[in-house]
Amino acid sequence: MVNVLVLGTYDNGEEKLQNLHTSLFNQLDAKVNGRLSEHVNLYGPLKHSKTRVIQKVLPNYTTVVVVGLGVHKENDFNEAEELFENKDNVRKAISSAVAQVRSLDIEELEEIHFDACNDAEQVAIGAIVSDWVFDELKCEKLRRKKVKYLLADSTNAKDLEAFKVGSTIANMQNICRRFQELPANIMTPTRFAAEAKELCEPVGIKVCVHDRKWAEEKGMNSFLSVSNGSEQPPKFVELHYYAAAEKRPLVFVGKGITFDTGGISLKPSANMSEMRADMSGAAVVLTSIATLASIKAKVNVIGLIPLSENLISGKATKPGDVVFAMNGKSIQINNTDAEGRLVLADALCYADTFEPEVVVDIATLTGASKIALGTVAAAVMTTSTKYYEILKSAGSETGERVWRLPLFNDYAQQIKNPPLADLLNENKVASDGAGTITAGKFLQEFTKCKNWVHVDMANMRLSSADVYLARSNFSGRPFRTMVNFIRLVFSKL
Repeated sequence: MVNVLVLGTYDNGEEKLQNLHTSLFNQLDAKVNGRLSEHVNLYGPLKHSKTRVIQKVLPNYTTVVVVGLGVHKENDFNEAEELFENKDNVRKAISSAVAQVRSLDIEELEEIHFDACNDAEQVAIGAIVSDWVFDELKCEKLRRKKVKYLLADSTNAKDLEAFKVGSTIANMQNICRRFQELPANIMTPTRFAAEAKELCEPVGIKVCVHDRKWAEEKGMNSFLSVSNGSEQPPKFVELHYYAAAEKRPLVFVGKGITFDTGGISLKPSANMSEMRADMSGAAVVLTSIATLASIKAKVNVIGLIPLSENLISGKATKPGDVVFAMNGKSIQINNTDAEGRLVLADALCYADTFEPEVVVDIATLTGASKIALGTVAAAVMTTSTKYYEILKSAGSETGERVWRLPLFNDYAQQIKNPPLADLLNENKVASDGAGTITAGKFLQEFTKCKNWVHVDMANMRLSSADVYLARSNFSGRPFRTMVNFIRLVFSKL
């Protein structure tokens, strides 16, 4: 059995001076008469995320990988970046170290042991998220060898607990990514609902899976219209996790389009395979609540996940069709590829029935979010500055940041009073732009909760949004921010 040790070292910002090592580094270095620091300092200080490989110095490890953790700051919040830099530095550095370990191609590798680096939770996240690839559909010989991730110094109870929490969060992010990756012929609405039960019920979450008949009885005709062209039946998954006595729940709504062709308003064929991940919002809702239950967070959360395919057939919804949502409002569907807001509209109406403290919906809703913000931050529209500030703080800690866009009533004119109905499901004039905002204004028509937050994550679903951690295809972002947000909300109630 071969195990590798990853150690951290800090850059004090002055190249002529040596690195400032972590306590574990210094402890082990003393046992080998300074040979570790001698190897590291041989070529000068290690800059952030740069690595050195040291062979046969420590008795219990054939290989040691030392990685630069950057400059450690007492007050590390960067206002311009809206980021806690120490946490971000650890995640990125550990990710780099794991990539270095994998590049060594050690066939007998079974365990990677990690220095706590003053933030064991972020160490676990950096290691486990960055090392994951989706390969379960490949033959055994083409799959990446699994390894165990362990904390090297197992005597500190606080570090061990932080590493355990970080491991839970990281593994759940990878489960979220797995949902995104699974092809649409496997991850149907029915399969999603079944796997939701398998994931959630063992950790104490109540799961209800509703069918078309239930949705018809609720008057969810906007949601159901999207599934008209598919042979796969729609499902509506409802999750309940209660662990905070006498506090009103947060309702978390996620768009669950398991494949999106655009319907009759057909998408271009290029990259259409990526539309298997149009249920990313649903995956974030599911895994966020499963995470909170797994770590026994003191929160009350209800998850609502409308699941459907958006396909083409003789039964498919047509441009110009009019449907009525659960709250009685009529919607003229001018673009069947603007289907996400149709499934969310009824879910938001249903969310109001629980008299929540906060309603949050999350969706891969508009390509315009990438035009506005690139892949760096998720777009947020909200009626509550208080809860936006909590969300922003959550993103600053996780590195999955958010940015608020306006909800001015002027934008509503683009979707109100079309010729045939109360609302239009897309801009009347596409050239007027602000597609992300007008989509948000559409959704606002279907919630009465005074604290409503809409997160458009379409620009963050691919790994290009997180090249340091999620190195393969879909990223799972902003899953960690949503977990952190819900924990922060209930810590302040």
